[in-house]
Amino acid sequence: MDFFELVTIVFEVAGVGAMVVGFVIAVTLSARLWWSTRDGARAFRMLRETIGSVILLGLEILVAADLVKTVTSTPSLTDALVLAIIVVIRTLLSFSLQIEIEGTLPWRRLATTGPQLFDRAVKRGGERTRHRAKEHDVSTSPAAGPVGTQTQTAPTTSTVREDESEFPELRSRD
Repeated sequence: MDFFELVTIVFEVAGVGAMVVGFVIAVTLSARLWWSTRDGARAFRMLRETIGSVILLGLEILVAADLVKTVTSTPSLTDALVLAIIVVIRTLLSFSLQIEIEGTLPWRRLATTGPQLFDRAVKRGGERTRHRAKEHDVSTSPAAGPVGTQTQTAPTTSTVREDESEFPELRSRD
């Protein structure tokens, strides 16, 4: 086995490993979010986004492996066509996954990589958890009222939830 075959194998193992490890992390993060908020819709959305991002990362690494294989293999038209088809399929899969995750066409957003999408999904889940915890604290903490009485204040809610602004399909149809 020569050096470039070894490099190709390392890239392929890294791509599959990234998907497997990322899947475990995505499930763990989503389970933690569900456990802390009991909001199944948010936990599912986080799981969907993070798994999609992990698949994107793995596909990008596997495309790199295919490129190394193409450049270093013996020139044969059949091998080049097979590898070109594989790269095209993986690229189209990445493209469609990214559209599915972000909900927008690529030319309507800035360039975003798989790891950036994963990071955003995790941060968004944490921010929402903190936001909901603050709302819970406000709604359960006693407000200063007349002496000897305690009143509870209700949290202020807007007509459009923060999830609805990011995901228009979640807007209520009232």
